[in-house]
Amino acid sequence: MEIGRRIKSYRTQLGMSQDALAERVYVSRQTISSWENDKTYPDVQSLLILSEVFGATIDDLVKGDVEAMTKTLDTDAKTMLRLGFVMLAFLLLMILALVWVSVQLIVWDWPTEQTVPTIVLALVLWGVAMFAAVWSERLKKEHDLVTYQEVLSFMTGKDVDRATEKGRRERLIPTWMKVIRTVGTTLIAAAIGAFVGYNGAALMDLLLG
Repeated sequence: MEIGRRIKSYRTQLGMSQDALAERVYVSRQTISSWENDKTYPDVQSLLILSEVFGATIDDLVKGDVEAMTKTLDTDAKTMLRLGFVMLAFLLLMILALVWVSVQLIVWDWPTEQTVPTIVLALVLWGVAMFAAVWSERLKKEHDLVTYQEVLSFMTGKDVDRATEKGRRERLIPTWMKVIRTVGTTLIAAAIGAFVGYNGAALMDLLLG
């Protein structure tokens, strides 16, 4: 891949820093660095902006790298989509497992040791969901995806529109979305905390006994 070297070459010829170029292309400095080191590749919209900034054609920038770039972007987009499904499915299964354990302990009054397999299952499901979430966040950071619309466009193979009049500040996640995410995380943590608090003594006796 040569596109990273070309971006760096055009940038240095214009005497631009990575920060200055990032501001012109509506991405972060880390994204520019990733492009120049061939860790990730610019999408179509970013290529258009780069060509305008550098006064070069897109052909000059990519030159034979199109197939590899398209394959990489397509693979990452599909991976993010699958990770989203995995995260949602395993979180739902974890909640069902916790409900099932609660029924066993509270409704049926089972001994705690009989619920251990279900508890372990719930923890495994939670671990898989968190692994998928971390992997997805890494891909979003690599491709400089900030808003929900950018993530959705990337996963569905559409052009990612990052160009806002006021720059990156407008690309921050809306407050209402942050609230929903925080509330959701808090509810899940509260459910796990309440479960552990209610059955903590019995679990400790079982582990130490």
